Amino acid sequence: MTDQSADTHRVLPQVSHPKALRDPGELAWRRTLVEGDHVRSLTRYARDLATRMGSPVPLADPLDGGVTARLLILLETPGPRMLTTGFVSRDNPTGTAANLYRFLDRAGIARGDTVIWNIVPWLIQVPGTPNRNPTRAQVAEGLLHLPEFLDLLPNLELAVTAGRKAEAARDLLEARDIPCLAMPHPSPTYVCTSPDVARRIAACLETAAERLAARRLDVTR
Repeated sequence: MTDQSADTHRVLPQVSHPKALRDPGELAWRRTLVEGDHVRSLTRYARDLATRMGSPVPLADPLDGGVTARLLILLETPGPRMLTTGFVSRDNPTGTAANLYRFLDRAGIARGDTVIWNIVPWLIQVPGTPNRNPTRAQVAEGLLHLPEFLDLLPNLELAVTAGRKAEAARDLLEARDIPCLAMPHPSPTYVCTSPDVARRIAACLETAAERLAARRLDVTR
C-alpha cells in the first residue's frame, strides 16, 4: 500500500496515465488526499468560493504541487464532466485533460512543480448541454477572485495561460512579477484543427520547462 503520510504531494498516483481518474479506486484514493498540508488551503479556498458563487468549484489535484507549485497552468473554465471527479486535473477523463497530460509529460515538467486552475473556476456549464466558453463578464468576475488564489502560492515563478480567455489574466500576473507565457487551449476541438496548434502548445511548455530549470540552477548556485 502506498505510504500516504508526510508530504502527500510526493506520493505517486496508483495509476499514471491519461484519464486515470475514470478509475473509481484511483478517484477514491485521490479524494483522501485533499486535506494534505500542501493542498489544504487550496481545498478550503475552492470550497469557500463554491459557497460564495453558488456553483461547484473543482479542487486542485493533490498529486500536483499545491502551495509549493512553481508553475501555474491557467485554463478557462471547468466542463460539466469535471463534476464526476471534483478535480481540476490532467488525469480527468476528458480529451482536454488527456492532451494536457501528454504535453506536460513530453515537456518534462515535474508534476510537483505545477498547479492547474481556471480563470473562471466555478461551473458555468449546464449539465447535459454542450460546453460553452465563459463570457467577458464571467472572465472579469473570475479575475476579481484570482488574486485570492495566487496569494496561496508563495513559490510561483511562472504562469502559462491556455486559451484566449485565460490570457486575460496576463496583466494581473505580470503585475505580481509572475512572468506569463501563452499557449492555445489543449481541447481536442482546437488541437485537431491544425498541426500548428499542437506545435505551439509543445513549444510553450518546453520554454516553461527551460525557464523552471534555469531558475532552479540559479537558486542552487
